[in-house]
Amino acid sequence: MTLRTTRHSLPRQVECADAVAERGLLGDAHADRYSPRQLLLADAGVYRDLALPPHALRENLLVDIDTSALESGMVLQVGNDVLLRLMFQCEACGKLDAFRPGLSRLLNDRRGMLARVLSGGTLRPGDPIRDVRLSLPAWSDDWHERVLMVLDALPLDSVIEYSDLARLAGVQSSYCRAFPRMIRNLGPDYAGKAVAANDPSTAPRWKGEGLFDHAPILHLVE
Repeated sequence: MTLRTTRHSLPRQVECADAVAERGLLGDAHADRYSPRQLLLADAGVYRDLALPPHALRENLLVDIDTSALESGMVLQVGNDVLLRLMFQCEACGKLDAFRPGLSRLLNDRRGMLARVLSGGTLRPGDPIRDVRLSLPAWSDDWHERVLMVLDALPLDSVIEYSDLARLAGVQSSYCRAFPRMIRNLGPDYAGKAVAANDPSTAPRWKGEGLFDHAPILHLVE
C-alpha cells in the first residue's frame, strides 16, 4: 500500500491509508473529488511475471486479482468499510519505461484498474476484497470516448475549460493540445463547448458537478 504526496514523487509505502468518500486517499496527490483516477489497483501477479521492482507500477493497492479482468462499474468492498467504484484500466504510459526499457509495451492492459472511493474507512495490508455485485455506469478505457462522455454531460449554456475536461476525463493535461481538433471533428453540435482558460466567453464554467453522482447504494451492501 503506497501514497504519493506529489504526482512527481516516488510511491511511499504506508502501514495504512485513510480512504475518504468521493475524495480518494488522504495525503495522496491524486485525491480529487472530480477525478476518475483517485487510486490505482495493481495485480501482484504482474510483478511476479515480469520480475518488477517494488512500486514500479506506481499503484496504491497491490492485490491478488487479475485487474485486466475487472470491469468498469463494478463495486469492490475492501475490508469492512471501504467501497471502491472501478472506473477504467490505467494506460501503460511511457514514464514506466524508466523502471525498465519497453515496460509500457510489455504491460499492455495489465497496468492496473483505476477507482473512486464511494465509502470511506481505513485501508490496511491484507484487507479482504470482494465484489459486492452492484453495478454503476461504466466508463470507457478509450480516452476519446471519455472526453465525449464528459462533453455530453455538460449542462446547457455552460462551457468547460480544457484543463477541467482533461481532469474529468482522466487524462494528462498534455492532452489539452489535442482537444480543439478533436472537438472540431465531432461536428457543429460540440462547437464552443470547451474553451481555453483565457477564452472571453461569459458562459458559466462547469467543473464537473454531478458527473460522478449515483443513486445511494450503501444500503444494498450486505
